[in-house]
Formats: sequence, structure tokens, C-alpha cells
Amino acid sequence: MFPGNDIVAVDSPVGRLGLSVCYDLRFPELYQQLRFQHEAQILLVPSAFTTITGQAHWEILLRARAIETQCYVIAAAQAGKHNEKRESYGDTLIIDPWGTVVGRLPDRISTGITVADIDFSLIDSVRAKIPIAKGLASIRLGWVDVEL
Repeated sequence: MFPGNDIVAVDSPVGRLGLSVCYDLRFPELYQQLRFQHEAQILLVPSAFTTITGQAHWEILLRARAIETQCYVIAAAQAGKHNEKRESYGDTLIIDPWGTVVGRLPDRISTGITVADIDFSLIDSVRAKIPIAKGLASIRLGWVDVEL
């Protein structure tokens, strides 16, 4: 497996999608770039987390990426035992920009589809209530003047 060379966001009928894979969750800077440089509204995170790391990190990392980018996160997750040495955690989730789980399969090893409304007014509302784009610009300039 080789890493990609580009950060990718694409326009779609459901909004601007930021593309990533499960290991990328460990690098919040990637998601910051997808949001602030590529204007993503929805982050896609297909996954094959192991059971051990999934139990410890999967949902909390996804919720953190949603909160810190103020984007929806859609995380399709492989589940179950692949062979004697490999088992994927599962737990397909949709998380809103406030960090609330708004879609989830009935249990973490279920197969199927979960659905949630993508509410662009919620994205706008969260971004207006907590204007992290303004704060981030201030930090990059070396001063902080954020009114909440």
C-alpha cells in the first residue's frame, strides 16, 4: 500500500465531499485542510479498523473530526472476521457537525445501510456559533481576537 500524493475534495449532488481512509483519522491536519483549503462539507471515511483500535478509538476520533471541522462525517466500516489473523471492528456511523451521531447500524457488526439527512443549515449554524475559521486565521497571523 502506498500513500496518496493529493488531498482530494470533490463536488457531488449531496455537497462537497472530503475523501480519506481510516488511518487518516490519526492526522487531524488532513481534515483541517479538507475543510479550510478544500471547503469540504462532508468527510468520507471508509474503514477497516481492527477490533482493538476500533474499540478504543473509532467513534471518538470520528466525532472529534466532525467537531473540529464542523463537517458531517460519514464512516462506512467493514466488520467481522476476515481470516484467523484479521478482524475488523465495524460500527458504521454518520456524525453531524456538532458531534452528534445521527446515523448508525443497529450493532457494530451489522451489514446494511444507515441514512441521515445532511442539513446544510446546521453546518452554517454550527460554523456561525463557533467561528473556528476566524480563530484559525488569527492564530496563523500570530494574534487571537475571537468573539464567541
